[in-house]
Amino acid sequence: MPKDKKTTITVQGIAITILSQKEDDYISITDMLKAKDGDFFISDWLRNRNTVEFLGVWESVYNPAFNYGEFAIIKSQAGLNSYKLSVKEWVEKTNAIGLKATTGRYGGTYAHKDIAFEFGMWISAEFKIYLIKEFQRLKEDENRRLSLEWNLNRTLAKVNYRIHTDAIKQNIIPPNLTREQEQFIYANEADVLNVALFGKTAQQWRKENPGKEGNIRDYSSIEQLLVLANLESMNAEFIRMELPQPERLRKLNTIAIQQLKSLTANPNIKKLGDEK
Repeated sequence: MPKDKKTTITVQGIAITILSQKEDDYISITDMLKAKDGDFFISDWLRNRNTVEFLGVWESVYNPAFNYGEFAIIKSQAGLNSYKLSVKEWVEKTNAIGLKATTGRYGGTYAHKDIAFEFGMWISAEFKIYLIKEFQRLKEDENRRLSLEWNLNRTLAKVNYRIHTDAIKQNIIPPNLTREQEQFIYANEADVLNVALFGKTAQQWRKENPGKEGNIRDYSSIEQLLVLANLESMNAEFIRMELPQPERLRKLNTIAIQQLKSLTANPNIKKLGDEK
């Protein structure tokens, strides 16, 4: 499997690894098997006809590249005493994506969460219930943490935005302007930041992306948003120093490049971006 986010839950005293790929979670059924009494193997579960039928239905729903011809052959043999099938063979013959046999540090057999829950029933009904409960608790904790991080980022953005607009109001906007004229100046200064960071104005971005809702900042990476917050604060100081706009733009662009290089090389920022 590619580099994934690894987490661990404990179900009835058994540590179970979960690898997350974007929006998909794969649970180690190799770890889960430790909860099964007696000498059983994943291949024992895989040879069961009900298992094969369930996997076939799952793949037909989620996998457009599923090989139905090979699946039909496997299904016709499932349940026979002489029938044997490994996860690797299942994947190679049918192009299945619900099961993955991995090597390396987190090696073993992983199943998409839907399939892992079904595998949990093969261990015991009680184990399946606790597996689902712990998995849901993990997801709730992750969502709660992301919500806190998102609210913190929004608060910081609002604070820096106010610092930026106050500096514009105090040092750039002359007295007795209309509301529309003030908004034009604010938008013009916002585009100084846009050009410094993104290399284009808000209007240029909209012309290039007519089918997208929102604005250029709604489609920014976590690194870009962090730099943007810093640029707002710095531009406010440059405005108070009465630096002309072209000079501020050059300085902000240099700062944006330097900070983006630092942030994109920071593994903690990468991890935050992956979680979001």
